[in-house]
Amino acid sequence: MESLAPAQHIVATKPVVYPSKGPLHSVSIQQSEPATPAAIRDISIAHSPDSDDAFMFYGLATNKVRVPGYRFSHTLCDIETLNRRAQDEAFFDVTAISFHAYPYIQNNYTLMGCGGSVGEGYGPMVVSSRRLSPDDLGKIRVAVPGTLTTAYLALKVFNPNIEVETVPFDQIIPAILAGRFDAGLIIHEGQLTYSSSGLYRVLDLGVWWRETTGLVLPLGGNAIRRSLGTDAHKIISKALRDSIQHALDHREQALEYAMQFARDLDSTLANRFVSMYVNDRTLDYGADGRKAIRKLLDLGHERGIISIAPLVDFVD
Repeated sequence: MESLAPAQHIVATKPVVYPSKGPLHSVSIQQSEPATPAAIRDISIAHSPDSDDAFMFYGLATNKVRVPGYRFSHTLCDIETLNRRAQDEAFFDVTAISFHAYPYIQNNYTLMGCGGSVGEGYGPMVVSSRRLSPDDLGKIRVAVPGTLTTAYLALKVFNPNIEVETVPFDQIIPAILAGRFDAGLIIHEGQLTYSSSGLYRVLDLGVWWRETTGLVLPLGGNAIRRSLGTDAHKIISKALRDSIQHALDHREQALEYAMQFARDLDSTLANRFVSMYVNDRTLDYGADGRKAIRKLLDLGHERGIISIAPLVDFVD
């Protein structure tokens, strides 16, 4: 199991500038709450240190959105580590996960109906240092950001015979440029910056998925511990939805906050990236979005990529 680095605890009453955002780095933001300690229910939230997640949680992390009787602590860590920790420990009350990981944690977690990221005809990409066709991918070794990521699942649904090796997501482009791999599967901001490194797009999995199924490509969402109970599920879901809406309603301030996490992006590209993955779909997947989640996981199970039959349910 990949481990989390020790968390740094910060009482967040205004935007905070964070230190290094390496793949195993973890930062915790503790929301202040004036009520007496006995009246407070502490809820731990974990998500990745990326501009879209930062934008989404802006309202909660900076106390713009408050919930009487609840205090939220935010831990930031790369998505593959969060996938593994949810699988091994059911550690956080609310955690960002790749949808691929959901069947492995479904006994302890259910999906929240808000807070997800989907690709509307775009998504993770395979890029290379030379021009290749999608058919060439079965003949080479591809760097991937983790075998529980949805990007990996989609790639294996596309072609189960592709040989892969796991590399931290932010090291994939440097590894291709160094000649260690012929191609790599990129997520996060790399989808917008790969061409500036002289790399070529081989396959956009979001495009392929839409052409194949007519659906959006579901990538990641937020899962909440079943043991919290129905009342807490509703309160926490509303808090997250309110945080997303607050960011959308106060876009300039939320983007300024999110720029702390925008690796290699200027403000224009950061705005574009956030728009791709935080939008009306983030407030609610929609019926077709939920259908897409079930279809992708069912396909993964049918083809032997996912070993556990998925039982997808949501709380709203």
